[in-house]
Amino acid sequence: MDKKNSWKIPVFTILVALLAGAVVLLLLGKNPLGAYYNLLQGSGIAPKASYAGHKSMLTDFMSFLSYLTPMIFAALAVAVALRAGLFNIGVSGQMLAAGFAASVIVGYSSLTAPLAKPLVVVIGIVAGALVGGLIGFLKYRFNINEVVSSIMLNYILQYVCSFLINTYFVDPVSRQSRAVSAASRLTLADMAVGDLKMDIPLGIILALLAVALVRFLLNRTVTGYEMKAVGFSEGASRYAGIHVGKNIVLTMVISGALAGLAGVTYYLGYFASIRPRVLCDTGFDAIAVALLGNSNPVGIIFSSFLITVIDKGSTYMSSTAGVQAEIADVITGMILLFSACTAYIRYRLARRESGKKQEKKGEGR
Repeated sequence: MDKKNSWKIPVFTILVALLAGAVVLLLLGKNPLGAYYNLLQGSGIAPKASYAGHKSMLTDFMSFLSYLTPMIFAALAVAVALRAGLFNIGVSGQMLAAGFAASVIVGYSSLTAPLAKPLVVVIGIVAGALVGGLIGFLKYRFNINEVVSSIMLNYILQYVCSFLINTYFVDPVSRQSRAVSAASRLTLADMAVGDLKMDIPLGIILALLAVALVRFLLNRTVTGYEMKAVGFSEGASRYAGIHVGKNIVLTMVISGALAGLAGVTYYLGYFASIRPRVLCDTGFDAIAVALLGNSNPVGIIFSSFLITVIDKGSTYMSSTAGVQAEIADVITGMILLFSACTAYIRYRLARRESGKKQEKKGEGR
């Protein structure tokens, strides 16, 4: 498939999903264009009619970037695993493990910001990599499907962290974990910039750096080549002398590390606490983002942007247009559904191109 089709197919998928969403909105008696514009307004991409004190379109957009950051990391985690033929459905659990570990070790400490913030990042990477590496080891050593082990670990981490929060770290008012210190947060909350008070996400810089590093890893290194080779065919990879087991574990370690970064930028970035017995939707939405971005690190930036606009802007759409916020989840689900059909679309396009080439050869004779 040529490079043009590599971006044409995702664009076609998005348009079809948005058209399907427009039909749903019309059936509900709502104006689709107005509802979609509300999504942009709620994300700080389009201006609202009015703003509260110390708020503006810029403050809304900075909050949007803070929410976007963990989505980029989570989608990269899914994409790295997919490149090696693995399906990391445990991103949400790995995010929770990283967020909880960083909160307990650093978030509740008295460390100053220059020490706390880098340490939060390191703990996020290590905690996520350990969980991801365990999934990879179980597949390599015992041939346990990574989907099964990921789901089971999601439940284990969810309830273990919930027990510990409710027992030792609960806030009696909010019934969530105690808020972490401002020094440990990867988002500078309520920073005064002129007359405005905004949230400044420090993690967005790390996210863009991660995109560049993952792209370099997959496309410019021997490790990336071996990972993709294992994804295409484990048997052929073994025949070529590639250590399949090592690459499976390494892939899940890298995927888990990225999920861990998503966790700390979510639980110690956009939020400052953890809600017990709840796995965040970001890890599951990241599947749609990775598929929509064709598992390409650069494509993931754009697909993350789109999905986050729908998710972040849904509250404003609900309050302004009277459209239930769940409609945004319906649209996201449609994008995931149509993204899953891209393999079939590529197959049909390849058949069509092959047929055209054969016709030209026949005419040349």
